[in-house]
Amino acid sequence: MRYSKEHEWLSAAEGGVATAGITEHAANALGDAVFVQLPEVGDTVTAGETCGELESTKAVSDLYSLVTGEAVAANQDVVDDPARVNSTPFEGGWLFKVRASEEPGDLLSADEYTEFAS
Repeated sequence: MRYSKEHEWLSAAEGGVATAGITEHAANALGDAVFVQLPEVGDTVTAGETCGELESTKAVSDLYSLVTGEAVAANQDVVDDPARVNSTPFEGGWLFKVRASEEPGDLLSADEYTEFAS
């Protein structure tokens, strides 16, 4: 996995498709998620640009894409039950899958992210 300084994660691509989500740190800071807007299947997402939104009881946060490519899946379970983002941000709380058209840029390794987030 790779991480951004916006507390998002991107799994290693399997068959050219990577999975994106937010970290536990972001889920805790966000508070109880009440609404999730994700890119639609077929949408083009661009690295570093917003592609969705997470709303909690405390704030509204933009969701950024970590790579450029085509959204190939959106986690409807998270849309239907936003609390999944808080309870399992790395498993059932993943947000969307993207077929990347380029390698991710300046993402952090797990060790680098842990140091950055602490």
